Amino acid sequence: MEEKVRKVELAISLVLRTGVVVSVLVIAVGLGLMFAHHSAYLPIRGHFSYKELTSKTTPFPHSFASLGHSIAHGDGRGVVVLGVLVLILTPVLRVAVGVLSFIYEKDPAMTIVTLYVLAVLVGSFFLAGV
Repeated sequence: MEEKVRKVELAISLVLRTGVVVSVLVIAVGLGLMFAHHSAYLPIRGHFSYKELTSKTTPFPHSFASLGHSIAHGDGRGVVVLGVLVLILTPVLRVAVGVLSFIYEKDPAMTIVTLYVLAVLVGSFFLAGV
């Protein structure tokens, strides 16, 4: 039993570490592309403000369709959004691994509880309009 718990803990830690590292790398690449194509973003004091960069009128992708289009064209802003999306989805993947781990450990009660948590997490994305 102790060996199963150790394997599960290693799998969960691998998922979390990998998700964070991948998201940081994707965001760094996106920032590099963004600053290479939009040098006006570089100065600390410019005419760009936070509200301007995050409003619906900016070219940052605000939907999955525009995200795909942005990434397909090599736009750094889309790559940054993809990195943030990977970071947001990392804990969700961790819960999914938790479901598999409880199945592996043959713990039906915790499997059901964790499936419920996963359903609530996934459902919350659809309710929030993500």
